[in-house]
Amino acid sequence: MTVSAESRLGKPPPGNMIRQAGRTSVDAADFDQLYHAHFRSLTIQLAAYSGDLNQAQDLVQEAFCRAFARWAKVSRYDDPVAWVRRVAWNLATSRWRRLRTAQSYLQRQREEYVPGPDPDRVALTRALAALPPNHRRVVVLHHLADLSVSEIAQQEDVPEGTVKSWLHRGRAALAAQLTPQNEVTDHA
Repeated sequence: MTVSAESRLGKPPPGNMIRQAGRTSVDAADFDQLYHAHFRSLTIQLAAYSGDLNQAQDLVQEAFCRAFARWAKVSRYDDPVAWVRRVAWNLATSRWRRLRTAQSYLQRQREEYVPGPDPDRVALTRALAALPPNHRRVVVLHHLADLSVSEIAQQEDVPEGTVKSWLHRGRAALAAQLTPQNEVTDHA
């Protein structure tokens, strides 16, 4: 006999689900039966409350996960479904409060106007990007991070002379790229 998943939606799984008198172990079949019998109705209730079916499914699923983790205790309640429903509603309320707090925070934030980068900064960024990686790293560490030559040498694990050479070459390349073409350099 073939049974499709759609024909079983909202129905408990097949099999012997009758609780035997005097059984002391937690019966997972009872949980399955509860889950299959009430998941859909709880989801519909929460979807009406939250306005979001996907969120309602997640919340009900989380509530059932919490019930399963405590099934030995929850199964002894007079109405385990009421416990699952309360947990799902509490989760929905908590979610709503978190969203409200986040929205309130965002509304309190002022929009600050930040002007775009000026032409000099764009030119400097472009010139730095054209440098070889070692030269660029040394120039940035020395001039922007305010590290000394010895600190850079220690960080890069190279001799100080190498750092000085890279720094000199990087500065020279930057000067060549940032000097306007029509400006004449006179070495007299």
